Amino acid sequence: MKTTRTCGVKAMLYIFLVAIATSAYAQEFMPVNWRTGGGSVVKQIRYFESDKPNELLPAAFAAEPLPAGVAVNVIDSPPVDGFVPWIVVLTTNKAIEDDYVAVTETSIQGALTVGDTQNKYAIGIFDTGASAHVFGYENALLRNLYPNYLTANTTVISGVTGSVDAWVSLPIGVFIKGLSALTPGTGGSDAKLLSNAGFVGQSNVSIIVGDEPLTPQQPDLVTAIGSPMSVYFTTVIRNDRPVTITRAGQQITAPDIKILTHNDPNIPDYPNKVPLELRPLGAVNVQYIPTLDPFNISFDPSSPSIITGNGSQSLFFVSSVDLYDGAHSAIDKSRFMFDTGAQITTIGSRIAARLGLDPQNPAFEVEIVGVTGDSIMAPGFYLDRLEIPALGQWLEYTNVPVILLDIFSPEGGTLDGIIGMNLFTQYNLVLRGGGLFLEEDPYFAFQKIAAPIQGDIAPAGGDGVVDMQDLAAYSALWMTTTLSPNWNPKADIAPTTPDGVINTSDLLILAQNWLTSQGG
Repeated sequence: MKTTRTCGVKAMLYIFLVAIATSAYAQEFMPVNWRTGGGSVVKQIRYFESDKPNELLPAAFAAEPLPAGVAVNVIDSPPVDGFVPWIVVLTTNKAIEDDYVAVTETSIQGALTVGDTQNKYAIGIFDTGASAHVFGYENALLRNLYPNYLTANTTVISGVTGSVDAWVSLPIGVFIKGLSALTPGTGGSDAKLLSNAGFVGQSNVSIIVGDEPLTPQQPDLVTAIGSPMSVYFTTVIRNDRPVTITRAGQQITAPDIKILTHNDPNIPDYPNKVPLELRPLGAVNVQYIPTLDPFNISFDPSSPSIITGNGSQSLFFVSSVDLYDGAHSAIDKSRFMFDTGAQITTIGSRIAARLGLDPQNPAFEVEIVGVTGDSIMAPGFYLDRLEIPALGQWLEYTNVPVILLDIFSPEGGTLDGIIGMNLFTQYNLVLRGGGLFLEEDPYFAFQKIAAPIQGDIAPAGGDGVVDMQDLAAYSALWMTTTLSPNWNPKADIAPTTPDGVINTSDLLILAQNWLTSQGG
């Protein structure tokens, strides 16, 4: 369905656009707020002017040819940052005495830990890179978990800058649903929970609860519902149907997310599938480790519930990743984790060495703040090509932004890297959990979304309509080029072959598409 206004309105809009547009600005560092997984956040990014961060430079690809008959789905210049899969989280007191295994639930079970659910819901991240469920201090207070559902035991959360102690909770119920569970919230009012219907989750699960930050610099832990939940469900992530709500004066936008049982008839049948592995192999269930104290007959959890078996803390890994830069390549790498909680794709030192990358000569650098509040600088690069083999069309990306960062692996040592959500802003996804003993292996299926309306660039990735958010975004981009630190290639929509500058040609297209929307 399309909605348009008269040519006179568009002409006035065009004049307005040009009038409010500002000159391109340059700054050494740009403030951002991008999640890298593991509780770390990118707070600043700086591009080096000698590089062209969003233009594919000529290179002598060392890429091996694809196998005969293999089709590819190519994305050029994916963004540095991707979407955040925000979800709504409720908690209950549902536990089972003297049983340490989590129970999968298809509806809310137990008494809610706080009565005013309409207003006192938690907002968290659907985070396949988290080995245990985590509640930040503020959300734990909101849901009455702190201090009422804590054990006397603590655990350590490690990050890129160090580690912090956090509490281990008593067994509880954790239930989740996408942001569609809420009203949008308008006129300064917060979004409210519509009902308790449609939530799924787990009971008898022990989680990590953040303590009150010791200093103003130490961030609160992010609330994240991790792989112990996603391993039992099929999750549908619709980037073509973004949901925006207001909470505490801030707008939060996420894909429409639905968490379903594996046999739900509403799961889309996307034709292209990437095999995943739950590693370390041999996992059998989700459980916590009890405190084996003869003087404590309740056997409180001594550690949070994780996916356990032959190894521990199993997470999802992509079965194979191929990377190329110039004359160098790293082929069939299997230590890349699939992390919905990471907006950014990272590579480890082993991969960087194989690709001949020089940490002293990056294309950009970022400041990463860890769970302690301390920060480090990490170099970033644009790889010529990254491929993910799939059943059906392979995924292929060119001019791919990555950050060089060594991250601990649940298998020991460090990861080859993390496949982040910046690679999937143009796709709808279906993540099928699995991989436990005698169960089907997990995978994610994907389908490219319909081409966006030209001019629809805000919020990040577009929201299906060209409106005032896009107008404001173009104003901030006026006269930027591929060398500008805030360059956005999605805004360069005119002429037919983009010219590498945001100017009147692009604003005219935006004016012509004003209030045009996508149906569905």
